[in-house]
Amino acid sequence: MAITGTGTGTALRDPPQIHRFPQTKYIDAVRWLPQLSAFDRFTVLSLFDSDSNTPSLEIHSLNPQSQTLTLIPQSTFSPPSRISSLKTSQTPTHKPLIAASTFSGSLHLLFANAVDASLESECSVPAKELHVGAVSCVDVKDGGAECVTVGEDGRVNLVGVTGSGLSCRRVFDSDGLVSYTAAKWASPVEFATGGYGFSLQWWDQRKPGGAVSQFKGNWTQGTTSGIVHSIDIHPSRKHTCLAGGSLGTVFAWDLRWQQQPIILSGIGAGDAAIPSACESEVWEVQYDCYTKSTNMGNISSSRILPAIICSEDGILAVVEQDVEPMELLAEPCAINSFDIDRENPSDMICSLEWESIAILTRP
Repeated sequence: MAITGTGTGTALRDPPQIHRFPQTKYIDAVRWLPQLSAFDRFTVLSLFDSDSNTPSLEIHSLNPQSQTLTLIPQSTFSPPSRISSLKTSQTPTHKPLIAASTFSGSLHLLFANAVDASLESECSVPAKELHVGAVSCVDVKDGGAECVTVGEDGRVNLVGVTGSGLSCRRVFDSDGLVSYTAAKWASPVEFATGGYGFSLQWWDQRKPGGAVSQFKGNWTQGTTSGIVHSIDIHPSRKHTCLAGGSLGTVFAWDLRWQQQPIILSGIGAGDAAIPSACESEVWEVQYDCYTKSTNMGNISSSRILPAIICSEDGILAVVEQDVEPMELLAEPCAINSFDIDRENPSDMICSLEWESIAILTRP
């Protein structure tokens, strides 16, 4: 049974309504499935049963008709190993697409039925063909059926759906000299990657041979051991790359002025007297199209739009440039993933380390 409550963050004037759904398995990641109709809503969960050492991917329907909000299992997929990264998108044929990579190095593209979200077909790339070891991150091109995958082995790959299956192309291989931990599409031909030392790279398929621009996190006064865990790029501001990583750090890299990052939280924020949103690993960061900027009179292309982060120390918060962070949720355990509903941006879903899912509806 779902339990309704409110968050504990004192910075939020109107706290969201929160529904909690206890689970019997560890939740590695959660995603909204692109909405199929105005009445049906579905979520995708990557789960791991530590007792049986069994991973799974499940689609659940969200039943808003009953008095108590419920999650109902719809379909299940069994990957060969634990899922390392999970993304969803919608193909040009309007079929929802689920991309799941694993720690053994395989990639699985699952196509869901446009009516009941049941799994109709699957295309896979087996382990060791894309990466040596785990796939650190997979991202799906918005509105398309092409993925970019990166790994700590230093490989960057593109995987596309063709009429006969999947096509794979290696974009770059550093032979382990550079490790990649995050990736995000910026346009049909451009994407960004991130890795160790708070580094970011910008890739353009029209200019093969390597990244066309690079950013090294040398603003940390010699502390370059941080890792970028997550990247987001706003569709209307593709020149700016938002990143979250170690030590509570959230920063933006503007391709037009590449010398210094724009700090939103973490390292360097103390110099500007801006409290950090958290002090631990920022596992995920996404631009927030629901929260309005507190500085509406200065919404220029150089100002970073509000974003949401989740962290190892249990914080789900809105962060904005030169503004104190606003807590949405504060938990005694890690919040390792979250997702914002594109069709209803007031609704969010997040996974709590202590085997629980929370769905938040903001006022």
